[in-house]
Amino acid sequence: MTRNEFICDCNVIHQEAVDKVLSKLPNEDTFNRLADLYKLIGDTTRCRILFALDQDEMCVCDLANVLNMTKSSISHQLAVLRRSGIVKCRRNGKEVYYTLDDDHIVKLFEIGLEHINHKG
Repeated sequence: MTRNEFICDCNVIHQEAVDKVLSKLPNEDTFNRLADLYKLIGDTTRCRILFALDQDEMCVCDLANVLNMTKSSISHQLAVLRRSGIVKCRRNGKEVYYTLDDDHIVKLFEIGLEHINHKG
């Protein structure tokens, strides 16, 4: 197939479909925020952190051991994820424990992982 075989030679065939999508089309800021979310979780180190936190609530020391990284680098990545609303933390004495922020983040991460494993 040539490239031109994938291009319509008309203006609009399905006006109802076009109108339906246009009526639901989010504004540019929404798409920018969505792209930023995917950029944040698109980092391999942050994905590994998200995987660990999807399994259990963890502190920086435990994450550093699981991921074989320094506490400093884990803390830096957690700060980025926390500011973006992807993880949240709770303090228990001197320890700070991290979890995925909410069910949306859990689902987003788990569905992405499921998709990757399905496509092999």
